[in-house]
Amino acid sequence: MASILLLHGPNLNLLGQREPAIYGTTTLADHQERVIRAAADRGHTVEVLQSNHEGELVDAIHSARGRHVAIIINAGALTHYSWSIHDALGAFEGRVVEVHISNPHARESFRHVSVVAPKAVCTIAGLGAEGYDLAVRAAVVNAPSR
Repeated sequence: MASILLLHGPNLNLLGQREPAIYGTTTLADHQERVIRAAADRGHTVEVLQSNHEGELVDAIHSARGRHVAIIINAGALTHYSWSIHDALGAFEGRVVEVHISNPHARESFRHVSVVAPKAVCTIAGLGAEGYDLAVRAAVVNAPSR
């Protein structure tokens, strides 16, 4: 079985409560369980981490090297300015899939730029919870077993 690291950034612990008109009523735990099920259906395991602290996410990306075949990341607001996450993802040898529940391009202009996207094989945005299913599929395409 290969393993995927699922990362969620700042404020995503409030999913289901925070701005439901934008992010829906699905909780972070619901999204995580969805990814775990979708990955298991494809013979993969998932390690999950949500943090409101940039350095903790960077540390998790560093520790993913050699342990996970892919990272699925919703970096939240860090998507738009965290060069440390960008650089950490650049040192990861597996697949990186960026996912967003809402469509950042349909929102405020500062959300139109992603520093994560250049390190990702794809970005899935605006599909709500279903975007996580596609993220798993993208993460495990040709994934080697570890």
